[in-house]
Amino acid sequence: MIISENRLPSLKEFERLMHSVDLFLNKDAKYRTAYYKKRSGLDLEEDVYHAVCHCAKGTPFEGTISLVSGKHFPDIVANQYYGIEVKSTQGDKWTSIGSSILESTRISNVERIFLTFGKLGGQITFLSKPYESCLSDIAVTHYPRYKIDMQLEHGQSIFDKMAIPYDTLRLLENPVAPVANYYKWESLWWTSDNLSEEVAPPKVRHWKVIDKDEKAMLLAQAYVLFPEIILGSPRDKYDRFALWLATKHGVINTSLRDDFSAGGQQEIVMQDGSSYMTSAVIKRMENSIKAIKIFLLEIPEDMLSIFWDCRISRDRISQWKTLVLSYGARKLDFSKV
Repeated sequence: MIISENRLPSLKEFERLMHSVDLFLNKDAKYRTAYYKKRSGLDLEEDVYHAVCHCAKGTPFEGTISLVSGKHFPDIVANQYYGIEVKSTQGDKWTSIGSSILESTRISNVERIFLTFGKLGGQITFLSKPYESCLSDIAVTHYPRYKIDMQLEHGQSIFDKMAIPYDTLRLLENPVAPVANYYKWESLWWTSDNLSEEVAPPKVRHWKVIDKDEKAMLLAQAYVLFPEIILGSPRDKYDRFALWLATKHGVINTSLRDDFSAGGQQEIVMQDGSSYMTSAVIKRMENSIKAIKIFLLEIPEDMLSIFWDCRISRDRISQWKTLVLSYGARKLDFSKV
């Protein structure tokens, strides 16, 4: 990667701009608390963009602000050199999970990035800091991602711990290698990321002793968090769910397939009265639609984005349907969702 030499306006001027953005957003949040509490991650990107445009008036950045969002990193670009990544949490905390360490979607020429974090729980507060100064650790979901801590003390970032500067790591051809070596990871597959306050119970239980209601709740959550279960490859589609059960709930299940796919073909009746035969897993999903919808709409956005490995859209139900269908081409009846 070639580092851009477009260093004007100066970093100090950009820091002043971001300070103004924080002041503007925090003042606005006092008057529009209800508005911000309802904002999704995508909505907040637009709010920050408009705040930056407003605060850039009369500065060297006026007219240079672009909202790129989507699958690009960072979300907002200023003067083709500076960037702003927007993150938020619905909780009253300053921690979350950030972007991939691979930065494969990083916009070319953007060299200095600030993180604008919206704490939407408790007293709504916005805070912006240099991106690398608030990355405390690395979590592994589908692939390594940074952990964000906006209250991180100076000298305590993951780059300080690894003794490798952020700009050095991100420019490596394989940034995963030094990270894996630091953590002594044998596999970069899936592990607890401590995003949830929930921890596994001290006693390990077998699935067969779990009562009916708890099983139903866990299975409904499985359909939401692990959409590959429905149409994914039989070879590995239960792997993430099995690990989640063990690490988050202390539950061991040696025959997960029986609770999803056992029973062969079953009949599904469409709204128009027609019917077709489908696999047992789809029929069981249909029977759990009400619980699936409730959990899908209530789970915190930042947590859901970790399991799905993507940004969460305003229409979660449609996004979930798309994820399910992405694992196969079978016909599904989503009319009841």
